[in-house]
Amino acid sequence: MVRVIKRGRNIRESDGSVRLNRYIASSGICSRRDADELISQGVVEINGKKVTEFGTQVKPGDSVKVKGKTIKNERRVYILLNKPKDTLTTMDDPEGRRTVMDLVRKATKERIFPVGRLDRNTTGVLLLTNDGELAAHLTHPRYQIKKVYEVKTDTPVSEEAVKKLLEGIELEDGITKADSVDFPNPGFKNYLHIEIHSGKNRIIRRMFEALNIGIIKLDRISFAGLTKKNLARGRWRHLTTREVGWLKMSKK
Repeated sequence: MVRVIKRGRNIRESDGSVRLNRYIASSGICSRRDADELISQGVVEINGKKVTEFGTQVKPGDSVKVKGKTIKNERRVYILLNKPKDTLTTMDDPEGRRTVMDLVRKATKERIFPVGRLDRNTTGVLLLTNDGELAAHLTHPRYQIKKVYEVKTDTPVSEEAVKKLLEGIELEDGITKADSVDFPNPGFKNYLHIEIHSGKNRIIRRMFEALNIGIIKLDRISFAGLTKKNLARGRWRHLTTREVGWLKMSKK
């Protein structure tokens, strides 16, 4: 009989085999929940045979394909980038413009991808990884992952504007509100910090546009507790073991 070793929520057989959905998620292409969907769709093969059973085990040496493409159970990589201005948060750009992937090209041999996105002219904290399950958690609205932005505006932000930011602003895709608004220098109302959990596209810029306030500079200074402290603009670093642990703890 094969002995099963239990480690928290992770279950691995003593012969080195692992559940198929976990193997797919470990390849970095998606979360385990999405892996189950791929299995149910019949687009997953093990050693050339289509698999639709969720509990199927992948053994060492097995060949796994998703939609005809071979995937591998890669080591986990977590890269923190201090994104500079005029850089796209995409894997590549047909027009040849600079992307975040150009900046981290030498960081690892594994195929990593950005977790969420920052628009071209927004700077600051950006996480890149091949951990599809963690990425799905950090970007899912249900988990309300906190982000903090430093905003410099072209006009002083009034108390009325702050009130609207906190109570909620109606945009084309629904009402969005800030979790907190803080002025680091109370005497300078053109410079503020906004904490928000929404991951909608260009959300800070759109909220200020609705208030007819222009943004001169937008910098994300914190994402899921990660900051760009001691990391120069355009530079990257690997997360520490402790930081990875913090991120994974947020899933529990």
